[in-house]
Amino acid sequence: MQMPKIEKPLKKIVWIASATLALAIILLGFFTVWGTTFFDEYVFFAIITAFTPPTVLNYVDYRWRRAVDEHLPDLFRSIVQAQETGMTLPRALEEASKRDYGPLTAELRKMNAQISWGMTLEEALVAFAKRVNTILVQRTVPLIIEANRSGGHVEKVFDPMGKFVQSTLLIHKERRNQTRPYIAIIYVAFFVFIFTIILLFKSFFVDIEGLPLLGAAIMEPTEIRQLFFHMTIIQGFFGGLVAGKMSEGTVNAGLKHSIVLMVCGYLAIKFFI
Repeated sequence: MQMPKIEKPLKKIVWIASATLALAIILLGFFTVWGTTFFDEYVFFAIITAFTPPTVLNYVDYRWRRAVDEHLPDLFRSIVQAQETGMTLPRALEEASKRDYGPLTAELRKMNAQISWGMTLEEALVAFAKRVNTILVQRTVPLIIEANRSGGHVEKVFDPMGKFVQSTLLIHKERRNQTRPYIAIIYVAFFVFIFTIILLFKSFFVDIEGLPLLGAAIMEPTEIRQLFFHMTIIQGFFGGLVAGKMSEGTVNAGLKHSIVLMVCGYLAIKFFI
């Protein structure tokens, strides 16, 4: 399924709305259940509310950008074939916009429309790079502009450029495949952590409730449960960020892992402790 493009203003609006709603949840908890263990749950749901909508948008935008990059080699091959038949670069781009290159097709049509309205090819290419704003597009568009300025056989630039993009995509794919075992380790370690604290709570802390230890009484089970809850949420949040940094190279990409781990940890504490 083709993912839609997410514009920056929409991302800002969603971040502001999510943060506002999260703050409202915290204030509601503060005025209703402050001083009880239920306040922690209000804070937890506020965190989930603050991060889930922006994380979903970031993932959709990531899928859109990746689809654009994956279709670049096909686009460059099409331009090379068109120019070998004698077409100019603007004409080759116009013919390419009639084919299906996923989300890249709509951007090509916008660029051709701008050229037909009187914008120069260079200006249209620069506007195209700003709209798409992926790393590969930002690297390839200046090369296209310089090749067009120099004249001659521009198709000789597109052929190696397509191979460069293809090799870059393969490197990124290999990186994702190689980091999957490490992400799995983070998930397994988190669930082992949850299993351990559940086992400790069920078999140790409940049995020694009220017994003195080194001259002091052990914490109440509710206090221990609250402590484990805090530890689980912190572990899940930062573990997810590490997983995102390892797999996709950005901390923001780890928010989806953080949400999954925190929700799993909350359900485990809620139903088993």
